[in-house]
Amino acid sequence: MDRVTIRLPPQQVELLEKLVQTGEFPTISEAVRYAVREYLSKRGDRIVRDNDQIVTFDARL
Repeated sequence: MDRVTIRLPPQQVELLEKLVQTGEFPTISEAVRYAVREYLSKRGDRIVRDNDQIVTFDARL
């Protein structure tokens, strides 16, 4: 697994800490990984599709 460092506003960090404290996630890292997975599962196909269109468009230049 690769390491990625991010900066978050204090309010978001507090919410992540509460998710860990309530047992929703074992660690803040796992909560962030979950959020990223969810986002990518909803938007990932579109990103790939849009990127393919850009590559196809650039290839015609």
